[in-house]
Amino acid sequence: MILGLWLDQPLWLMFGTVALLFGAVSALLCALTWAAPTRPLMQWLGTGLVPTYFTAISMLLALMTGFVANDAWERQRQAAKVVQTERANALAIRDLSLATVSDMAPIRKALSDYLEGVVGDEWARMREGASSPAAGAALGRLLQTVSDPRIGTEGGAAAHAALLDAAMALRAARGERLALSDAQGDETKWLTLLVLAGLTLVAIALVHLDRPGAQATALTLFSVAVVTTLGLIAVHERPFDGPLALSPEPLRIARAGIPPQP
Repeated sequence: MILGLWLDQPLWLMFGTVALLFGAVSALLCALTWAAPTRPLMQWLGTGLVPTYFTAISMLLALMTGFVANDAWERQRQAAKVVQTERANALAIRDLSLATVSDMAPIRKALSDYLEGVVGDEWARMREGASSPAAGAALGRLLQTVSDPRIGTEGGAAAHAALLDAAMALRAARGERLALSDAQGDETKWLTLLVLAGLTLVAIALVHLDRPGAQATALTLFSVAVVTTLGLIAVHERPFDGPLALSPEPLRIARAGIPPQP
């Protein structure tokens, strides 16, 4: 839920929120290091601490970041691929309905209604992980029309089989698209990333206890790197939502390519 609320914000606010968090933690660590009441405690904690300790935590953070990034980008690639697959099957149905000698206007009408339902209604609903009843009903009519035995008699068995295959592939692509939009991000992995990043900040502060300038520089550089990385990963976490959500333009183009029906 927290990740969803974060992704619903404008891009500048997403990065600003994380930057504010890391900036506050870094400032607090610097203040604890150089404030008279807390400096003895920080020196006691950091005495004997070697940079290898910092390296161990940062390595865990790097491994976890790589895992989360791979998961997010793979989901984005799958979503883009399934939209193109849905478009390709819609165009195949259109082309097959135009190539046969028999009148297949009802198929194109049902296909047009389906694409219009997806672009005009379902795409917005996918932000909440929902589907469009109108698009589902239109897809049902399309499958029912394509399954009519008279198509095989009038247009030929080969054309009928190809239409059935394309219609079923279209249905499968829609199901996969809806499954990707409904996939809830695992917030525990983001919590783990934040905990590891916070511990890395603490380790950097302790390693640089006696060098205030180097401490502030290291904390700032690390914070900028983490904020940038986590922000870019987060915008790809949900491919149909957020600032970089996929566009329904491929399906809109396929809808525009269907000739007007009488």
